[in-house]
Amino acid sequence: MRDAYHEELDSLTDSLVEMTRLVRSAMARAVTALLDADLRLSEEVISGDEHVNKIDAAIEATVFDLMARQQPVAGDLRTLITALRMSGDLERMGDLAVHIAKTARRRHPESAVPPELQAIVLEMGQIAERMIAKTGSVIASQDVEMGLELDADDDQMDRLHRRLFDMLLSPKWRHGVEPAVDITLAGRYFERFADHAVHVAENVVYLVTGQRPEEIIDSA
Repeated sequence: MRDAYHEELDSLTDSLVEMTRLVRSAMARAVTALLDADLRLSEEVISGDEHVNKIDAAIEATVFDLMARQQPVAGDLRTLITALRMSGDLERMGDLAVHIAKTARRRHPESAVPPELQAIVLEMGQIAERMIAKTGSVIASQDVEMGLELDADDDQMDRLHRRLFDMLLSPKWRHGVEPAVDITLAGRYFERFADHAVHVAENVVYLVTGQRPEEIIDSA
């Protein structure tokens, strides 16, 4: 019985890593759809989110079932609680990729991103992909040092987010209100995506050490 129990605990990790893989793919396709006005990719991202939602629901069901049947304590309880939190963050990251894809679909056949903003949006997408890839590695390896690195990646995303706003507010902006609203929302989606990646990594750090990242940094 205990072996089966720990197999179920391990399966939670596998499911979380699979969620990161799906979310990374969704974000990559959503960014391409946004920049290239690719309607097919937009629809793929939107319809594919159901798979992420199903894994999230399965993780939640497994966690509640194990808590009811096994009454876990200490490390096992922490594993279940953090799995639930991470699953929720990853599900919302999938939703944010969908929001970006819907922006691309709404503006089709035009690109939602004016030429002078394409480079910065592409870079934000690349950072988002890098962060979710690193998040998957952190979950699989429980590497605390790698988990702490995501905060620096988030700082880079925040800097790009501010640059995007500066360009939108510039007197040189000539594309009108609707494109400005779309870009503002897209920038917010990228920024929130990065925040959720950091939250996932923070939960891995807590799972392994029993401490929050700021506690580790303050005690260093």
